[in-house]
Amino acid sequence: MGSKYHWQTANVKVSGVDDMVLLSKISEDAITENLRKRYNDDYIFTYIGPVLISVNPFKQLPYFTDREVELYQGAAQYENPPHIYALADNMFRNMMIDAENQCVIISGESGAGKTVAAKFIMSYISKVSGGGAKVQHVKDIILQSNPLLEAFGNAKTVRNNNSSRFGKYFEIQFSRGGAPDGGKISNFLLEKSRVVSQNAGERNFHIYYQILEGASSEQRENLGVTTPDYYFYLNQSGTYTVDDVSDKKDFAETMEAMSVVGLSGEEQDSVLQIVASILHLGNISFREENNYASVESEDFLAFPSFLLGVQQEALCSKLTSRVMDSKWGGRSESIAVTLNTEQAAFTRDALSKALYGRLFDYLVESVNKAMRKDHEDLNIGVLDIYGFEIFQKNGFEQFCINFVNEKLQQIFIELTLKAEQEEYVQEGIQWTPIDYFNNKVVCDLIESKSPPGVMCVLDDVCATMHAKGEGADLTLLQKLQGQVGSHEHFSSWNQGFVIHHYAGKVSYDVSGFCERNRDVLFNDIIELMQSSEFPFIRALFPENLDAEKRGRPTTVGSKIKKQANTLVQTLMRCTPHYVRCIKPNETKRPGDWEEKRVRHQVEYLGLRENIRVRRAGFSYRRVFNKFLQRYAILTPQSWPVWRGEQHEGVLHLLRSVNMDQDQYQLGTCKVFIRAPESLFLLEEMRERKYNGYARVIQKAWRKHVAVQKYVKMRQEASDILLHKKERRRNSLNRNFVGDYIGLDLHPEIRALIGKRERVEFADVVLKYDRRFRSVKRDLILTPKYLYLIGREKVKQGPDKGQIQEVLKRKIEIQKIQSVSLSCLQDDMFVVHEEEYDSVLQSVFKTELLSLMVKRYNEKTNKKLPLKFNNLLEFKVKKGGWGPFTSGGSRQIQFSLGQGDEAVLKPSGKILHVSIGPGLSKDSRPTRKDNRKSRYISHAHNPTPKQQHNTGTGDKCISRGRSLRQSSMEQPSLPRLHGNRQSILSPQQPQDMAFMEVPETGAAGLQRRKSKDVKPDPGRGRPKPSPKPRPRTPQCRAVWAYDAQDTDELSFNTDDIIEILTEDTSGWWFGRLRGREGMFPGNYVEKI
Repeated sequence: MGSKYHWQTANVKVSGVDDMVLLSKISEDAITENLRKRYNDDYIFTYIGPVLISVNPFKQLPYFTDREVELYQGAAQYENPPHIYALADNMFRNMMIDAENQCVIISGESGAGKTVAAKFIMSYISKVSGGGAKVQHVKDIILQSNPLLEAFGNAKTVRNNNSSRFGKYFEIQFSRGGAPDGGKISNFLLEKSRVVSQNAGERNFHIYYQILEGASSEQRENLGVTTPDYYFYLNQSGTYTVDDVSDKKDFAETMEAMSVVGLSGEEQDSVLQIVASILHLGNISFREENNYASVESEDFLAFPSFLLGVQQEALCSKLTSRVMDSKWGGRSESIAVTLNTEQAAFTRDALSKALYGRLFDYLVESVNKAMRKDHEDLNIGVLDIYGFEIFQKNGFEQFCINFVNEKLQQIFIELTLKAEQEEYVQEGIQWTPIDYFNNKVVCDLIESKSPPGVMCVLDDVCATMHAKGEGADLTLLQKLQGQVGSHEHFSSWNQGFVIHHYAGKVSYDVSGFCERNRDVLFNDIIELMQSSEFPFIRALFPENLDAEKRGRPTTVGSKIKKQANTLVQTLMRCTPHYVRCIKPNETKRPGDWEEKRVRHQVEYLGLRENIRVRRAGFSYRRVFNKFLQRYAILTPQSWPVWRGEQHEGVLHLLRSVNMDQDQYQLGTCKVFIRAPESLFLLEEMRERKYNGYARVIQKAWRKHVAVQKYVKMRQEASDILLHKKERRRNSLNRNFVGDYIGLDLHPEIRALIGKRERVEFADVVLKYDRRFRSVKRDLILTPKYLYLIGREKVKQGPDKGQIQEVLKRKIEIQKIQSVSLSCLQDDMFVVHEEEYDSVLQSVFKTELLSLMVKRYNEKTNKKLPLKFNNLLEFKVKKGGWGPFTSGGSRQIQFSLGQGDEAVLKPSGKILHVSIGPGLSKDSRPTRKDNRKSRYISHAHNPTPKQQHNTGTGDKCISRGRSLRQSSMEQPSLPRLHGNRQSILSPQQPQDMAFMEVPETGAAGLQRRKSKDVKPDPGRGRPKPSPKPRPRTPQCRAVWAYDAQDTDELSFNTDDIIEILTEDTSGWWFGRLRGREGMFPGNYVEKI
């Protein structure tokens, strides 16, 4: 693995084209083939201009690390390979530059990778944006909201192991400085029906299985949880686990996420309590007694009533009867009606769905509350919504989900195909229209009021139905046949209707449509929950039942229609970006590629039309005044403000960078630039201007800081020796340089130091051994270590006899015991360490000493002991191999002599050093800095070290307490009756025909119809024989050659290379397998 190239390097294998605008042939087959090539080589991202195509790899890939974050931050789109980080960076920069809100619309069918794409975008923005502790808290919430909402809103389906069963629009709010300081989540249409039933091979929401696997033994006892096959709400599908997913680990992450978003321990307990109570509600079954329902075993009422804080008798009564109000004249009367078994089961399921739905809304609101800010400056919206889906049985939820996807497709068409072409016409740009399928006709079929669409008819039927039953669904089917039966995208069948969506035909079963659209929760149930002894549960049901209700009750259909249209309006107010996700297979295995399925997605997503519009159109457009404002700095005439006509100013700027005339057109109020490369030219020129001015400012600032720094360093160094040691004249006022060796020119020395260590001081010093013989050493000081580097002859091997650098000593800063110096002006000092001491001599000792004092203090929070005496004693290296062998000690005796150079005289174990008098011990730096900055000493009060709150302090608080202090005695878990086991027989064969590629979508059908009526190519005449291509000189490789640089060609013996240019240097320029580069002419022979 270590020898493999990084995926982004120039030597990487080329797979297809990065941007499909560059495809030589534009067809669904060519697009699919290009995606296949890239997918097989693990390149899952591809561009169509600014649109990012993402293919789900069904595995972890290595290019989502901090290295890639650094690579894409601030880079232009085409500088690096396609990546979701490039799109995220483009969004963030556009928001900062233009001060406009941005959004990204992530679309694709279920299992195409939309949720993961949204996570990567939010993760990237979190990493590249700035901010302090408060902003970091918001970032944590943004990232931690994902596992929390996934646990309660995602589930395993046959198409996707982590399918979003709700829609989410996440607005990350920023300050004007680009720090994420707030956020808001809007959620759409949670699939509540999944709480009470699932299809074969699917699971309920993840949180149920997480609790069963991850709860502690005390939590399990308090909540009454056991294995999943015990619960009717979980055992219907016979599926309890997901491949490569640990529900236990995910439960810990979910609980951690609750803490991060601000839920207290008591609130977390309440959340788990409600989830568990729903499981127990599902185990309440009913039997028929005299045409009325009664609870089959009252044992199963105990745990749900205990967890919900209601009386067992009240729960039993509300599930099996209902109080109805009747009005006669001016009088009203309440009548108790006993329910049958079907109605009782419906009421039980309605309560379970209401509890879960309201709990989910509470969690979303908790996240919003934790991120809320007073005012909104800028935001980036990330839309992660359920994908288009077709199941064996498609009910009301699939109808709503596919409707929302139809609306998203309409936005994409409106903004990338329709609006772009209309803009060219309005601006007077020469343009040939490109045909495409506009799915507005399908959206109108579903949501139109006049003539009434499917949702309008559904609401009318629900308004007139009085009780649960199949009659209402049959009435709906009949009314739909009468109202929209003649629509070209609608047809009916014996159990429902078919809508021809943009992505394919979907058959909807109308059974339960009306009930799920009404989503009624009767007042009896609301009253029961409002009687709970737990405030948390009462707060989930805040309805005022005494208020008189007027008008029609709001239906789910009207609500989702309103939400979808509000979402569209929100997205239209932002600058949109697009990620089109593609699912390569239904096996959910890496490497599998289903050609037919991918081609179907390429067709209904309209990628071919997108490429054609992009190819013929312009990659960039801006109104004149914004263009002038952004690029005004390019010329003196336009800076700071262009004073003439805006039209002339734009032309002036374009000509100033020598842009080709065929690369731009000017409309009535906008400038259009064709190729991204031309835009990059403008951006690069602008960057150069700003860089130039920035360097002037930086130079002045760095000079100012450097003057302050070194004057301060001289002052601090002088204070260390003040009153303790005589000073040299040259030492007192000199500048501190740090590196006196020039390590940049000596990589062999740098190689002996840690790769990431910063060198603070480097100098050639003299080291004295036990016999007081001196030898040169390179002394290197870093924040962690003091290095002494010497040189030795190599004694064996190919380099025998050569001199090489050797690390002689490496001392940890915190292990230095003290430093000893004389009181005279000499340059000698002793570094004392536990094993043995080092006697060194350096003319830059004052600078070194000041740095050592600082680093020692940082490491130990203590002052480095400094000893000043004219008699120094030091330990020498141990002479023997034994652990207790004494190394002995030596002394250095200093005395006053003559001159500024020290005279050394060894005598046994004592070294006598004499030197003339220096400057007074009270001397201070006297040099006056005439530069602008001057350090003035102030009383310096060191600020206490900040206590970094890691957020882990409360993690270990015991969760073993009872979940709730209930007034009831905790019941025991009842024995499960045999008739409540899984209703799905494991041997029962499942019809999986719905997993096949659906019929051609409306978009593809429209395209094929247009193909059928096209005239014969060339009016039916035969093609003329092709003109002979001019022959390019070629050569054959005589020897194989491996490229030594990125601009060279690699080739094998007998490869044929096209010669483009020959150079007298012997290096030729040619083309091989589509790649151009240099190659040696003496390795080939001409053909």
